[in-house]
Order: sequence, then C-alpha cells, then structure tokens
Amino acid sequence: MLILNTGGTFNKRYNPLTGELFVPSDNHAIETIVRRWVISSTIQGIIFKDSLEMDDKDRELLAQTIATAEEKVIIVVHGTDTMDKSTAKVAQMGLDKCVVFTGAMVPFSVDSIEATANLAMAIGYAANRENGVYIVMQGVMGSYDRVAKNKTVGRFDYV
Repeated sequence: MLILNTGGTFNKRYNPLTGELFVPSDNHAIETIVRRWVISSTIQGIIFKDSLEMDDKDRELLAQTIATAEEKVIIVVHGTDTMDKSTAKVAQMGLDKCVVFTGAMVPFSVDSIEATANLAMAIGYAANRENGVYIVMQGVMGSYDRVAKNKTVGRFDYV
C-alpha cells in the first residue's frame, strides 16, 4: 500500500512566530500515526499544499504519481476543500487501482483523533474495495461522486 501525502489541514502545524497554521514539507503526521500500526506501507510526500492552493498542474502531478505507482492500493491524504476536483481528475484516468482519498477538518497537530480515525478508516475501506476512486471522511465512505464536503455545515455527506 502506498500513502500519498499532499498536505492539507491533516498535516498543518502551528508556527509560534507568525501565529499561523502552515503545511510543512514533511510526512510527520502520517508517520506518527502509521508507525504504531502493523501494516506494510510506503509513505510518499508530494505537493505539500493546502488544497485551496492546488492548481491543475498539482492535480496532474498527483494523477501521474498514482498512475505510475507500482502499488494497486493507494491512500491519498488531501485537503478537504478541493478533494472533489482531485478525485474527479484521478477517476477520469480509469486506473486499475483502488484509490482512497481522506483528510481532516482539524489538523493532526491540534487534535489527533479525527485525522487518525480518517486514515484508519481509509486503510480499512481500501482493503475491502474493488478498483475505483473513493472518499472516506468522518465515517462517510463511498465512490468519489457520491461523497462530498458540505461546506454549509462543515462536514462530509452522501450526495
């Protein structure tokens, strides 16, 4: 299994000098979670942005990284605001892989529970799915075109 880290709120940390949250260029949050589990996985960081800062070039890089990966099961840690755009980009490629996107509404560094639960659910969900592109967030799990962020209430819902 490959875990791709693109950044997003999941990874954000507080900078005490600026008083702001930032997306670091590392895999610390994911590594902290996964090292406690007995799963075989590779963690690869790419992009390291809030999803609102991602553009078509970033989505192309993400899609090509997934397409060329040897692994058939891929978890993508992604920002929640534009997860729909990235999942659609990957889905249009019609890959012979199971790709599950997840993220967090609260940074792991602020409260580790949601990020840990979402990543754990994504890994478990991927283990029992056919090829396709999926979203797993806050206990809501399904095909990328049937799960979306409800920005009015600040959670993921079925559509």
